[in-house]
Amino acid sequence: MEKISLAADDNSIVDFYILDQQKLGGISYLLVADSEEGDGEALILKDTAGPLDLESIYEVVEDEREIDAVLVLFRDTLEELGIVLEEA
Repeated sequence: MEKISLAADDNSIVDFYILDQQKLGGISYLLVADSEEGDGEALILKDTAGPLDLESIYEVVEDEREIDAVLVLFRDTLEELGIVLEEA
């Protein structure tokens, strides 16, 4: 499983493990977990980088409608990994 390190708002580094990557409407989304195995928190990250940005800029998707739309793309991966979604 590929690991990605992101800078948090407080400039600390947070590691996530990429479970899947999908595109919707030309926007790249990552399904990530904070733990490589066992119980952990899964998040959907959205690449918000502009066309002139040299690197991806990922933000946590918080809009419920956007989450519902993107979860459809990740459904097969979630089932294969045995991930059960729980409302936060």
